[in-house]
Amino acid sequence: MILDGQAPGAIEQAARRLRAGGLVAFPTETVYGLGADATSDTAVAGIFRAKGRPVGHPLIVHLADGVKGEQALSRFAQPLPPFAQALVRAFWPGPLTLIATRQPGVGAAAAGGQDTIGLRCPAHPMAQALLAACAEHGVAGLAGPSANRFGRVSPTTAAHVASEFGDDLWVLDGGPCQVGIESAIVDCSRGAPVLLRPGAIPRDHIEAACGERLATREELGLPDPRASGTLESHYAPSAQVRLMPAQALQTALDLLGADAAHIAVWSRSVLRTASQRVLLRRMPDDAQAVAQQLFAVLRDFDALGVRLIWIEALPETPLWEGVRDRLARAAA
Repeated sequence: MILDGQAPGAIEQAARRLRAGGLVAFPTETVYGLGADATSDTAVAGIFRAKGRPVGHPLIVHLADGVKGEQALSRFAQPLPPFAQALVRAFWPGPLTLIATRQPGVGAAAAGGQDTIGLRCPAHPMAQALLAACAEHGVAGLAGPSANRFGRVSPTTAAHVASEFGDDLWVLDGGPCQVGIESAIVDCSRGAPVLLRPGAIPRDHIEAACGERLATREELGLPDPRASGTLESHYAPSAQVRLMPAQALQTALDLLGADAAHIAVWSRSVLRTASQRVLLRRMPDDAQAVAQQLFAVLRDFDALGVRLIWIEALPETPLWEGVRDRLARAAA
């Protein structure tokens, strides 16, 4: 059931459902999340069931801004190191998740049983309104993985969520997501910042904000904590995704000629095909615009019934790192 998040009483209605242990999908600036009371292992179990997600694969807990959020941060996480505190000041609310050492006895199910937990303060005003209303009902934070079946393409509209789960799930409609790919994830639990998943915030901005170079697992000599969206294969449509340089795309289209069928191509370069059964779609030249459109484009191609999705390889520059990561996992 899609609820107009701007309608009077919609936020309060959703908060009461969450307080009662139910699930509500809600918009963030990145993608739509599937929310449940992060302090209730029973409520969080409903997320794993709905998504078909392995219970050992941790979720990200979303926190309110301001005083309520500071209180929730202290409830879920042990004191943050100075570099992590600097990241909070620089990027919260915003598309950055921190992995912190978890407070014992809180959020175990959301953390996938680990002694670390992922925390984020989203920037979307409707998400913040919902989190504030939940806090008034005693819900300190919302576990909120992407509101889709496990491993599939993330949703960036309320309609995408409804197509995944049907009418039984409540979905707060806050319009299309503006960032379009999930948050960057920085592990702050091992004494140095480690980028586990790139996002819309470039790594050099993260390093500048925390005053430290991002370390690697090899330098630390310690295994990474499990984190959302870091599996090799993820964000995958039903069609097979392949990444190719523009020249290779054109060569493949020329070789197939008029016999080419059931193929969708998304490219920045202008390509040509002799087939009427190949869909050519132009990709923006701007990394932020591509990120905002990415998951919607993959869903659109799936809805058209194509079997192959060919995508022009992206520039090897820092601004494109988050989108490159998502496409590499979609094609794995």
